[in-house]
Amino acid sequence: MTSRIGDLAERVEVAARNLRGVVAETPLQFNQRLSELTGASVYLKREDLTPVRSYKLRGAYQLMSELSEAERKAGVICASAGNHGQGAAFACGQLGIDGEIVVPTTTSRQKRERILALGKDRVRLIVAGETYDAASQIAEETSTNQGRTLVPAFDHPATMAGQGSVAKEIIQQLRKAPDVLILPVGGGGLLAGCGAWMATHHPTTRIVGVEPAGAACVQAALEAGEPVRLPYIDSFVDGAAVGKAGTLTMEIISALQPDMLAIPEGQICSEILNLYQSDGVIAEPAGALASAALRRGTRDTTLTVKPGQTVVCVLSGGNNDISRYSEVIERSLVFEGRKHYILVTFPQEPGALRRFLDEVLGPEDDIVLFEYTKKSNRETGPALVGIELGNPDDFPAFLERLEESPVTGEVVDPTSILYRYLV
Repeated sequence: MTSRIGDLAERVEVAARNLRGVVAETPLQFNQRLSELTGASVYLKREDLTPVRSYKLRGAYQLMSELSEAERKAGVICASAGNHGQGAAFACGQLGIDGEIVVPTTTSRQKRERILALGKDRVRLIVAGETYDAASQIAEETSTNQGRTLVPAFDHPATMAGQGSVAKEIIQQLRKAPDVLILPVGGGGLLAGCGAWMATHHPTTRIVGVEPAGAACVQAALEAGEPVRLPYIDSFVDGAAVGKAGTLTMEIISALQPDMLAIPEGQICSEILNLYQSDGVIAEPAGALASAALRRGTRDTTLTVKPGQTVVCVLSGGNNDISRYSEVIERSLVFEGRKHYILVTFPQEPGALRRFLDEVLGPEDDIVLFEYTKKSNRETGPALVGIELGNPDDFPAFLERLEESPVTGEVVDPTSILYRYLV
């Protein structure tokens, strides 16, 4: 296995030379907010500033540049949640190769339009399947039937090598090896490529892979000893919502044994908002994965780094649809403990709501949702109430006041179907 890691590291070197002039060097920026939060010197590697606003361009271009003339004439096909498809489309336009891009129905309109624009009339878009894995199966079947070359988003040595060029570029810019390198993880291509190169050239750097909690397929594969399909994935972090890690990527990752962390989607949303409001950075959910690991969460979802260490987070993508920000804000508020939904049973008598406002709500609390329909011939009536707390630490006191009041209330369980309907 050591030889495979070394071989991949050599391919990263080749890819880095091949990509020079195609992918402009993306900035490595010191981040004051995260540095003050952790006591470390934290840098963001801005892969959201490539021509396709994602590091995925590196792997797609590298694989397609290695194709034979016959393979180029036959054309290519790939599956993508959006970013890999944009990278492949860009490569099609630059290399003059016809391609088909299969994206799931959940892919945003913004990403679909960018794929077509970047392809320069060389690309046909196919929208099929509800998840990346479903789209991937369609792409594989079409590749077999039509003779097109499949361009995997992560599970191919050339893809891993191209994505691994991010690590080499970081070292050139930083002029030293970081103490900690934090990488977002979907199917494992970036982690395998960067991890192999770092293990070969700078083995003392701590490598941390961060997955969304709703799609932690690499952690599941490490625990099982082989890639396994998750029974359910949350597609919110669409750029990393992969149900099964790659076979080839896991061979490398299993040998590297990086630290792995699964981050709740709400924690990622809070970091998206901080990147935007504090740093002026527009990040998609997968793009905020790495730096989200440094924010306050639970003991198991916050990465501890030592004061004075040099830490690099790869900000992997910026293809965020502005229409999603309302959901981002909602998930962040719920994660931070500021927003709660409660089924309240009111006595059907005048003044019941007024007493709830006066006796239960705190002075800084607000009602953001109230759904109630009065029923005839009943003594009580239920209402769905959404509250936003001025201070999340006040929630236990709120529940105590609710318990002492004439009304009864039941907090909506975050795992319930009703909760998923609301958020």
